[in-house]
Amino acid sequence: MKKLLLFLLPMLLLLSCEDILKEEPKTLAVETYYNTKAEVESAVNAIYVPLRSSSTNGMGVYMAVLEAHIDYAYGRGSYAVLNNFQGLDNVNISRVSGAWEAYYLSIRNANLVIKNAPNGKAISKTDITGYVAEAKFLRAFSYFHLVRNWAGVPLRTEANMTEIDAKRNTVDEVYALILADLKEAETNLPDQVTQPGRPTKWAAKTMLADVYLEQGKFADARDKADEIIKSAKFSLVPVASSDDFQKVFGPDLISTPEEIFYLKFSRQPSQGNLFPTLINHPGTKFLGGGGGVFGLHSDSTNPVYQSWDNADLRKGIWYSWNIGIGATTLLSKKFIDPNSLEFAGAGNDVPWYRYADVLLIYAEAAGRAGSAPTAAAMEALNQVHRRAYGKTALTASTVDFKLADYPTTASFLNLVVKERGYEFQYEGKRWLELKRTGKAQEIIQAAKGKTIADKHFLWPIPVSELNYNKAIDPVKDQNPGY
Repeated sequence: MKKLLLFLLPMLLLLSCEDILKEEPKTLAVETYYNTKAEVESAVNAIYVPLRSSSTNGMGVYMAVLEAHIDYAYGRGSYAVLNNFQGLDNVNISRVSGAWEAYYLSIRNANLVIKNAPNGKAISKTDITGYVAEAKFLRAFSYFHLVRNWAGVPLRTEANMTEIDAKRNTVDEVYALILADLKEAETNLPDQVTQPGRPTKWAAKTMLADVYLEQGKFADARDKADEIIKSAKFSLVPVASSDDFQKVFGPDLISTPEEIFYLKFSRQPSQGNLFPTLINHPGTKFLGGGGGVFGLHSDSTNPVYQSWDNADLRKGIWYSWNIGIGATTLLSKKFIDPNSLEFAGAGNDVPWYRYADVLLIYAEAAGRAGSAPTAAAMEALNQVHRRAYGKTALTASTVDFKLADYPTTASFLNLVVKERGYEFQYEGKRWLELKRTGKAQEIIQAAKGKTIADKHFLWPIPVSELNYNKAIDPVKDQNPGY
C-alpha cells in the first residue's frame, strides 16, 4: 500500500536519484518550463531527491556519521575512527562532503522554484504561493543541517545562485535566512498534508521551534511548540511492547498521528532507505535478502545501557547479537524491514519531526525560559516518558517524574537530555543535541572515557567547494584543525 501511494507522487520524485540529479529544469528554458502546476510541482519534487540520496538521509551515511559520534552507540569498520572523537579521517571527510553537496543541490533546486515559479503563466497564484513556501521550507531544512555541522556556510539564494564565488556567511546570517524562510512557510503552507511526505504549516512551526531552541531563544521555542500542542492535531502512538514501536517506525506505514515531517521511502530500487543496512546484521533476517552491514552497534557494558531502566520499552529495541567483536554486542531493531529487496533499501521513512520532538522541545524550552522548570514542562516530558513504559500518554501514572525532584533548571535540563537520548536513538539527533546543550564533553567522557578534540565539533569545508568557490580561502576560511 505504501509503495502504491508513493507511486502516486509525480514522476520526478520517483525516478532514480541518478536520473533526477540530471534534472530537467536545468536543461529546459526557464520561460517554457515553470508555466503549469505540473511543471512547477515536478521542480519542487526535485528538491527532495538530494535529501533522500545515499549521501544524506537515504543511505544514512550522514546519519551514520552523526550516530557514531554519540554516547550510546559505536562505529564499526570505517566508522570506528569516529569513536575516538579526534576529528574525521579521509574516509569520513568524504562522507560528510557528500552530504554538503547533496544539501546544496537541494538548495539549488529550491532556488530555481523560488525564482521562477512566480513567473508561471498557466498556474494560479495560490499554487505558486504554496510551492514557493514548500521550497523555502526545504531550503531552510538544508541550511539548518549545514549550519549545525559546519557553522557559517555560503548562502546561495535565488538572488545569487548563478554566482560561482560566494563567501562563508556568518552563523547569524544563515539563521536569519532560515527563520525568514520558515516564517513564510508557516504562513503559506497548507494546514493539512496534501500528499505523503509534503510539509504543512505545522512542520514549519516545528522546525521554527527547533531553530529557536538551537539559538537559545527559549521563550520563542516554548511558545511555538505550545501552538502545536494546543492544536491537538498530533498525538503519540500508543505502545504495549518494544516491538510495538514498529507502529511508529515500521516500513509499511503511510503515516501516523505522530508524524509531522518525514522523508518518505519505499522498498524499491533507488527509492529505499539504506540506513537500516548500517544497523542490522544479515543473520537477524530483519532485512530482506539477508542484508545488513552493521556499521553501528552498541554494547551491554555501555554506561548508558547499563543505567537504563529495564522497564522502559525503548531499551527493549536493543538486542544481543554477536557480530564478531564480542558477546556483549547489541544491535537495534528500531528500523527494520524483513521484506525489503536486497540492495534496494528498506521502506522505513526517516522521521525528522514527530510529535515526541514537539513535546521534548517544549519541555526543555519551558524549563529554561524562566528561573525554574514548570509543571507544564514536566507534563510534556512525562507524556513521552509514559508512552515509553506502555502507559497512556495523557494520564498521570506511577512512572511519572516529579517536579519536586528536579527543582532547578540545571537538574531538569539533565533529565530532558537523558530522556531525549532514549527517545531519539538512531534518529541523527543526539550529537547535535549534545553540542547544542554544551554537554558533549561531559556525557562522552562519562559514557566512553574520551576527551573530544576541538576540531571534532565541526566538519571541514569540502575540497570540492574549495576548488570551485574561490571566495573561500582553503587555509584562512577552513574550519579549525583541517
